[in-house]
Amino acid sequence: MLTPRLRPAPRRGIFAPMSEQDNGTYPGGFPAILRQMDARRKPLAFGRNEALPPLDTDLTVLLDRVVLAPATDPDEQAPLKSSHQRKRREIRAELAGASELCALNGLLIAHLRKRAQPGHTAALFHRLWAEHADHLLARLDLRWLVSSITTFGDHGLTAAQRQTGQAMTVLFGTMKLYETERLYSGFAPGRPFKLAARMSETLPMQMDAYSVSYGGLDVNMLGRLWQDADRDAVIRPLAHHLLDRLIAEDRTVFRRLAMMRHRLDRRRRQKAEAKPVPPPAPALSRGLAANAPRWGLVSTVKGSLRHIARFAAHHLELGADRIDLYLDDPDPATIAALAHPCLNLTACDDAWWDTTGKKRPPQHQLRQAHNATLSYRASDLDWLGHIDMDEFLLTTAPVAATLGDAGKSYGQLRMLPAEVLSSPDGTIRHFKLTREAAGQPVAAAEEIYPTFGMHLRDGFISHTTGKVFARTGIDDARMGVHSLKIKGARLANSGLLPGIHVGHLHAPDWPHFRAHMDFRRAKGSYRERPDSNSLGMAPLLDFLRDESGEDGVRRMFDELCLDTPDLRARLASRDMLLTHNLDLDAAVARVFGDLPDG
Repeated sequence: MLTPRLRPAPRRGIFAPMSEQDNGTYPGGFPAILRQMDARRKPLAFGRNEALPPLDTDLTVLLDRVVLAPATDPDEQAPLKSSHQRKRREIRAELAGASELCALNGLLIAHLRKRAQPGHTAALFHRLWAEHADHLLARLDLRWLVSSITTFGDHGLTAAQRQTGQAMTVLFGTMKLYETERLYSGFAPGRPFKLAARMSETLPMQMDAYSVSYGGLDVNMLGRLWQDADRDAVIRPLAHHLLDRLIAEDRTVFRRLAMMRHRLDRRRRQKAEAKPVPPPAPALSRGLAANAPRWGLVSTVKGSLRHIARFAAHHLELGADRIDLYLDDPDPATIAALAHPCLNLTACDDAWWDTTGKKRPPQHQLRQAHNATLSYRASDLDWLGHIDMDEFLLTTAPVAATLGDAGKSYGQLRMLPAEVLSSPDGTIRHFKLTREAAGQPVAAAEEIYPTFGMHLRDGFISHTTGKVFARTGIDDARMGVHSLKIKGARLANSGLLPGIHVGHLHAPDWPHFRAHMDFRRAKGSYRERPDSNSLGMAPLLDFLRDESGEDGVRRMFDELCLDTPDLRARLASRDMLLTHNLDLDAAVARVFGDLPDG
């Protein structure tokens, strides 16, 4: 048995496990497809004295006769002597308690699915639905009703029956395939995908994407089916019943698209009704020097003394006027060791949360936003940045001067991310940038990362949104993880901060990545919440672990994150390489002196 492996898959959508002997979705092409299909259509054989009821059988006597379970039916105790008898027994076991007419419908369908059957089988099936459709619709479940409509596709007695039956066969067959695959997405059938997760990729077969807001494909398709069924009195009740049930079902692609359409419409209305947040007062109006504003950072941190000290020391050396650190797992020794006049440490223990009047949120993202908002509203700085403990401002110019030059009319300034490359010798020197930062097309990611570039279109395994500096003093503002908002809306006067990147030490080496992967998948940045990535880390990690185990995940890490001369050259050719030496332990020694281990 060949072990599945991943190989570069340009323009294939999601990559799939491949073996050397694969030559397409169906090896052997349509000859092999037809052979496989035909192998399932061997006719059911009759034993001695076995036959289907005659065409002129009295169907009314079957309406009130109840199907007995095979275990209690004396006629079903005889040993099996034919495939017809076996299939009949299976159907009766499933339909025990229903009418004999329902059981006959199932048996006729079973024969009509084969390549041959008694000559009157289709006509008898037609009689059931022509004379007793109301009875069958009331007593058969949806699975049997779908089987009945698909049988009309092959054995309808009129062109309208065959056309409607074939169209409904394609509809329900495609839905079954799609909805089955969707179960592996981690999303429940009734939960629509998030609007922000939409990819910019083209559809297969050169199809244009369906417009969720204005597309008419679903309406035209369903309406045409309804009209086609209306042309035939026999198939009309069955087809209309199934179509009515389909649009009433709340767990189909049609309902999910309707929910997404509603969200888009609501978003457009809110955007049209929203009033832009006015720019805050320029620094000069507060008596401050516009070209040298006071700035600081806020972060909710959890980790060793050494890691927290690295974060604080680096930014204190950059000239931060104050850094507010909220210790998510406070340790008195950490607080004592990090004494500094520009460093404000808050121990977020149970007693502290009681004083806030708010129960400690279980999600760390909510705790981050809560603490950052407290810092923002109490701040006397001009600019406050909110970043994580594994993020470091990368700049060669004074931060205050950069903010002063760029921030005259902005309420917040976004810093683009730079994700660290994992160096084998442990140094922190090289970072990769997003396509946005370098002005590169989507295809650039596929050229730089041959296997995974089309699935994580920036080649990032962490966020591509970046972080912000927010001007303080804006009423009713709340500081989120990635932006400042007022009543849930982003500021109208937001801009880009040139000259400063957020260097993200998200995965400085493989052990660090592996140690944090499960938590991030369950509760952190890899959870089921796609953002700007094409596929997203959650389904990608699940796929790799299912197909190739940890080896597959390691191959992804090495291609995307490992600092190699080849990767640096590809990044540099696209202006997506940033080189910035970070000697964080040296900064700790200069700012805090010798720190205790542990």
